[in-house]
Amino acid sequence: MLNTTSNTLIKLAALIWYTGFVVLIAKSGALFLEAMKGGADQKIILMAILFGIVMGKIKAQYLFNNICKKNIDRIKLLKNPKLWQFYRKRFFVFLFSMIVLGNYLSSAARGEHMVLIALAVLELSIAIALILSSHNFWET
Repeated sequence: MLNTTSNTLIKLAALIWYTGFVVLIAKSGALFLEAMKGGADQKIILMAILFGIVMGKIKAQYLFNNICKKNIDRIKLLKNPKLWQFYRKRFFVFLFSMIVLGNYLSSAARGEHMVLIALAVLELSIAIALILSSHNFWET
């Protein structure tokens, strides 16, 4: 029941990857705006954005590309792929944990513009890593 193809699973995995990018880029933008409204210097925010982009490129090259490739290889090896197998269960547990932690940290950082900037940099770097590593889904 709910059998599918490896290509469908790879497309579903890519959809989650791109959704993560959209959510994180929007959230980091909102955090940067909140920090700016809270009095953070625009130069510091600009430097933080550039730092987030550079860190994202590094994360993509050394971590996210490998994660992506391993998952694609795992999907291709499935004998009888099921619709829910586009990621392992532990990925979903990790994803849920990161969402809860990110929401908690965002609310805890309200009013602290340097903490907001740090959190925005983290989320921006992950968003950049997601989008830069997404090419792996289309090279299969």
